[in-house]
Amino acid sequence: VQLQASGGGLVQAGGSLRLSCVASGRTVSEYAMGWFRQAPGKEREFVAAIDQSGGSTYYADSAVGRFTISRDNAKNTVHLLLNSLKPEDTAVYYCGASRFWGSVIREYAYWGQGTLVTVSS
Repeated sequence: VQLQASGGGLVQAGGSLRLSCVASGRTVSEYAMGWFRQAPGKEREFVAAIDQSGGSTYYADSAVGRFTISRDNAKNTVHLLLNSLKPEDTAVYYCGASRFWGSVIREYAYWGQGTLVTVSS
């Protein structure tokens, strides 16, 4: 499956962005989907995940109450809505696809190219 992430950009602290991840090659409904991020000089970290049906979601502590993951299987698309952004949210955000729903990065077999989110103070 090929993943294409988009929607990143420059936003002021407190602002919002909506990231999108479009899948092609195989039906995205076969996969749990996740968003991860990698800040400069840091390891890639889990942000949010959603199961194959969209009925269950899971967030990193840093994302709870601010970010919302959703999916539209009919459009092979997953979204991550970022609200109340902080400068520390600045990172490249990656979407991933996994047969297993969760936050374990090594279980994600497919990755998009990443989209840069920059939050200014």
